[in-house]
Amino acid sequence: MFVLGGCGGSGAENEVATAAQATPPTVTATPRPIADNAEADESFATDASVELTEKAPKPGAVGKAAETLAKAQLISPGAPSDEEIARELKQMDAAVAAEGSGRGRGARGLTLGSDGTATPGPGTPEVVKRVIAGANAIAKFPYVYGGGHGSFVDTAYDCSGSLSYALAAGGLLDVTKTSGELARTGEKGPGEWITIYANAGHTFMVVDGLRYDTSGRGGPLGSRWNASPRSTKGFQVTHPPGF
Repeated sequence: MFVLGGCGGSGAENEVATAAQATPPTVTATPRPIADNAEADESFATDASVELTEKAPKPGAVGKAAETLAKAQLISPGAPSDEEIARELKQMDAAVAAEGSGRGRGARGLTLGSDGTATPGPGTPEVVKRVIAGANAIAKFPYVYGGGHGSFVDTAYDCSGSLSYALAAGGLLDVTKTSGELARTGEKGPGEWITIYANAGHTFMVVDGLRYDTSGRGGPLGSRWNASPRSTKGFQVTHPPGF
């Protein structure tokens, strides 16, 4: 009998038998449950009859691509200084706030685009940029409970599989973790750039003020990035050391 830990806690508390499934997914080598808990239902779980074929790239490749892009965008002669950019951003934020439409922008410039991906602002550390790039790479991938745990490279991701992938792209993880394990990972308390909220049943993270959360997708094809807040009651709060 094959068992697989998914988004919830680790070990026996999170084992799910899949041998009894009538029609296990055919696109992965590892059978896994489609939707068996409230978190999966809230995250618009993918039906077992849906064939999933698109695979995510290795998270390390995504992180490297983000770093290469950042290097290619080095300041050129005549470009505005960091102080000028910061001043312009402050003015723009003030204008947006005056219009009462400040949603979709992080505290330091992380913006949520209409395509469901996030763009880091000036001054974002390279590690955080790589995490954002990893999160973007699977932002609109389907949700499957247990997805992203047999391997980082998968066709669908659950809550902890999604965070594991993004954190791995930033070089902050080298193995996938369940939400219960993420609750015990890193340093306690909110981070300066990345804050992880986790308990035995669910996990999400906030990066520069924007939430990355499977249960905030808004539909089967919605983005894991979300500008709206949610309750954090009952969650352990941690952050990657230094971020």
